[in-house]
Amino acid sequence: MSMTILDRVKSPADLRGLTRDELNQLASDLRARLIDVCSRTGGHIGAGLGVVELTVALHYAFDTPRDQLVWDVGHQGYPHKVLTGRNERLETLRQEDGISGFLKRTESEYDAFGAGHAATSISAAFGMAAGRDITGGDYKVVATYTGLVPDTFKDGAELVLTGKLGPQGFQATDMTAKCPSKYEAASLKPPTTGR
Repeated sequence: MSMTILDRVKSPADLRGLTRDELNQLASDLRARLIDVCSRTGGHIGAGLGVVELTVALHYAFDTPRDQLVWDVGHQGYPHKVLTGRNERLETLRQEDGISGFLKRTESEYDAFGAGHAATSISAAFGMAAGRDITGGDYKVVATYTGLVPDTFKDGAELVLTGKLGPQGFQATDMTAKCPSKYEAASLKPPTTGR
């Protein structure tokens, strides 16, 4: 059996040198791995399958674990776990003494927040970004959010909002949206007023 691209990726640093075609193949390999393992061990596979390409893109674009990814739903973390050095232990998912079915800060330096259920990522990332700014840090904090978003986007869109917390509140500098059904990304410039 020949080595897959996924077999070569032991950490996000390994995927940052891949070509676009290799990244697409990595996503296919990752999806197949998740289906194979979860068909035997169980697990909430839908959320992870829905963010495979997003997970690859985020780990490619951001300097993780220095930059911190905050997942909205713990089950979105399955592909993240595979790309962050836990692929060989994936067979132990949700097993006694195995890796957790959720994100777990004590399990990996890549798990910036122990997400469980939906709608916690934005407030958690906001708090992490505020702490970063107070302590003078210069890393990025990225929140994923899956759900209904304003009219511009369809259900299931992924949003990445970046900015700084200042005296007038949060100053957004860029928002990136990705609709999983179209695998397209768009960069939008939000209003310059603080919120």
